[in-house]
Amino acid sequence: MSNTKFMSAAEAAGLIKDGDTVAISGNGAGMIAAEDIFTALEKRFLETGHPRDLTLVHSLGLGDRESLGTNRFAYEGLVRKVIAAHFTWSPRMQQLVREEKIEAYCFPAGVIQHLLREIGAGRPGLFTHSGLGAFVDPRQQGGRCNARSKETLVELMNIDGREILRYKPFKVDVAIVCGTYADSRCNISSEEEAIDGDINTMALAAHNSGGIVLTQVRQIVEPGSIHPRNVRIPGIMVNAVVESPGQQQFYGRDYDITVSGGRRAHLGSVKADIPAKLERRIIARRAALELKSNVSLNFGFGIPGGIFGVIAEQNIGDQLWMSVEQGVHNGRMLDDALFGAARNADAILPSIEQFDYYSGGGIDIAFLGMGEADAQGNVNVSHLGGNLIGPGGFIEIAQNAKKVVFCGTFDAAGTRIEYRDGKLNIIQAGKVKKFVDHVERITFSGDFARRQNQEVLYITERAVFKLASDGLELIEVAPGIDIEKDIIPYMSFHPHIGPVKPMPSEVFK
Repeated sequence: MSNTKFMSAAEAAGLIKDGDTVAISGNGAGMIAAEDIFTALEKRFLETGHPRDLTLVHSLGLGDRESLGTNRFAYEGLVRKVIAAHFTWSPRMQQLVREEKIEAYCFPAGVIQHLLREIGAGRPGLFTHSGLGAFVDPRQQGGRCNARSKETLVELMNIDGREILRYKPFKVDVAIVCGTYADSRCNISSEEEAIDGDINTMALAAHNSGGIVLTQVRQIVEPGSIHPRNVRIPGIMVNAVVESPGQQQFYGRDYDITVSGGRRAHLGSVKADIPAKLERRIIARRAALELKSNVSLNFGFGIPGGIFGVIAEQNIGDQLWMSVEQGVHNGRMLDDALFGAARNADAILPSIEQFDYYSGGGIDIAFLGMGEADAQGNVNVSHLGGNLIGPGGFIEIAQNAKKVVFCGTFDAAGTRIEYRDGKLNIIQAGKVKKFVDHVERITFSGDFARRQNQEVLYITERAVFKLASDGLELIEVAPGIDIEKDIIPYMSFHPHIGPVKPMPSEVFK
């Protein structure tokens, strides 16, 4: 390696060897992503066939559902194994997993981040309750996501009479991370990025494993230019810095200083982003009725993101304390590909610290997505229709929140509804049932929730259920909905039916 730490993206990509374990930072649509180094690595492989047989590690999903982010690694031969928490943004990687071309292990996002910290600290793995009862539990799939994946990466233990999972450590050869600035001593700041993510944790794991840390930044500045409080990775841990003047905060977007927390925008005239689709709008409005002030609220990716628009419309954000797993607290939360960021945030923490808070039970109410649910109250968001989605931060959040509000459509694939004359009409039912006898994989365990005395709701546009002592109980239906005609025939099991109330009328305005 050259004596200088400053080099081109191609030179940095050239430092990665066959068989390396490579951890990469990033989230959603390009946040904190070293895209130029990814591009150079992809180009090198396509031209030379090297590096080969990499193990790719990432805690949050990253890509554009086409060619960017983790899609740049999605080649048979380039990657041998992937350990990750979220795959939605990379259909090409999902295809490799589905076709058994690579090994795939899926763990909760917080588990991956905390395990990397333990690796960096030289400790014997991560000991945690996160994942008990879910598909990562070795009594189920142990996080293995296809037949090709044979390794045992997590084991069940009993410590002081308590069940615990131990996620095993591994060597990290390379960390590819991103910041905004590097000074000439290679200190790295992410001060103008949307999030900090887990860049320090990844750098720690690689450096203390005897590996290398490759960092992409927008600009190199003079020493002393970065405030010491803003240094996220000290230069002693950095092996290479790539300056990328065209680096973006999100894919296709210039830097917005109000997203990084450098300035606060006047948002009074910004239109609330209410979900356009009727189903999502109804669910968001009904879920918003569960909001409470002066408690800790969390929101997950997908349909729960629509609640942000309701909060903005009602101008109640100042009354709430909201957070997302990326470490952002309050502000005007962004949705869809930009989920995880906010304008005018009150705080932006490293996501690993946010997961510490979640894992320890800091959430009062969590609003999370729901791919499918079953008769026992289990929920699946990680494996749907034979495709690997991944849980992201879902497992830590759902297991440890005092109350969980699942948000999802009643069915899928072709559903058509309308709201007219004060009634919800089912014009066409969906082809896919989402309330099934047994979910494909358990991402949330109803049995674990009952043992933890969690309060759990399942909100759809057609009905609301709650977790009861031995299954799901129907507690609300939309006006105009007939239980025997519009609910029961489209479920694979018969829920308990107690006193059923109408869903509040303001949900449907």
